[in-house]
Amino acid sequence: MDLYHLIYQSQALAPFEAEELAALLERGRTHNQAHGITGLLLHTDDGRFLQVLEGPKTAVRHLYYHIILSDTRHFHCHIVSQGLCFRRNFSDWTMGCRLALPVAMQQLLGEDSSTDSMGLAARPYPRAQLLTLLQDFISQGECAPGQPHPLDSPARPT
Repeated sequence: MDLYHLIYQSQALAPFEAEELAALLERGRTHNQAHGITGLLLHTDDGRFLQVLEGPKTAVRHLYYHIILSDTRHFHCHIVSQGLCFRRNFSDWTMGCRLALPVAMQQLLGEDSSTDSMGLAARPYPRAQLLTLLQDFISQGECAPGQPHPLDSPARPT
């Protein structure tokens, strides 16, 4: 099996209510478990999403290109990183979930409105660095220190 990852970000057309997010997570976890996909979903109160998908290449690509992109509840889907990987980073989660502050999401994605001394804007972090930042983010409990997201799955990443 070729282990594959795909990390994308998107913006919801309208903020998700808790019930809508819970339904999304339930459907996603059921689908992911059936197809050998693991990962993490971060979202902000202003409707921004960042998702890490890991699993068999055909299953991950089918999920993103045929299911996620056809979901009319969000737009501006943008792949941050994709490709083969050697191990899963979120192996215990069919879809972990965390609430992030908008500023934390910007920091995770390396977004900064300022430019460097050469006038170049910040670029997204490379995959390995982004995954390390995400794991640190989760372990630090950015939304409420030490508290998992109320809709989170019970397992923790290894």
